[in-house]
Amino acid sequence: MFSGAFTAITTPFREGRLDEARLREQIEFQIKGGIDGLVPVGTTGESPTLDFAEHERVIAVTVEVAGGRVPVVAGTGGNATSEALELHQFAKKAGATACLSVNPYYNKPSQEGLYRHFMTLADRVDLPIVLYNIPGRTGITMTPQTVARLNAHPNIVAIKEATGIPDMTSEILSLCDITVISGDDSLTVPLMALGASGVISVLSNLLPAKVKAITKHCLEGRFAEARAIHLKLFPLIKSIFLDGNPVGIKHAMKVAGMDSGELRLPLWEASEATKKTIEECMKSAGAPFGV
Repeated sequence: MFSGAFTAITTPFREGRLDEARLREQIEFQIKGGIDGLVPVGTTGESPTLDFAEHERVIAVTVEVAGGRVPVVAGTGGNATSEALELHQFAKKAGATACLSVNPYYNKPSQEGLYRHFMTLADRVDLPIVLYNIPGRTGITMTPQTVARLNAHPNIVAIKEATGIPDMTSEILSLCDITVISGDDSLTVPLMALGASGVISVLSNLLPAKVKAITKHCLEGRFAEARAIHLKLFPLIKSIFLDGNPVGIKHAMKVAGMDSGELRLPLWEASEATKKTIEECMKSAGAPFGV
């Protein structure tokens, strides 16, 4: 279920409102590009700026348009367990394949707090959970020991590993057999060499087929081929994060003719210098312009 390239899709806005027509177009573009799965309303989907109704609508539309052609791993995390539970329940009702549940942010729970938070979700909603460990966003790191402890629950099946530390993957896999998915495009090849099964990608919003090719090569043991594509795309990967995510990828998509609209405050568009860097890197990577 969690093997290959999954796209953390952007949420398109137009004049401050959810642009459902563009969202549907984005989903079709991803599926035609051969992507293995979709992850709506994660970090790249600007989830903190969506109200509950919008959040649920993005999940529902993604499930509807995907139509069972690819798995949908719905972003359902929250820093209040009660709110995360409500979103998990909605994802189950909407027909999502699984949910992506980020560590509670801002309030910095202990490891025991993290354990009890995720166990509550896993006990109350019969839907596979992908843990999401991203301390740069949440201010808290789930330890490998806590991951292994949670993996004993049958509903906790995978982890999006976005600490930026390859040793975390090694330690997690030395303790349990949970599925590890890279949460960083720049670390997909290294983490898959260690045993990760794929990536939840930002870059694949723009280049689904190329990101899919990297994971396919890795899964088939052709790391030289995967590395060649990775190195070709690496400058572009770095450039789209210069002013934050999804600031960079939304600009790249606009340049490529896939405009997903404005960002929501407090996010703001990329600087002119960053835009220029992204565009230069897109040309070098062979990314489309004005498609």
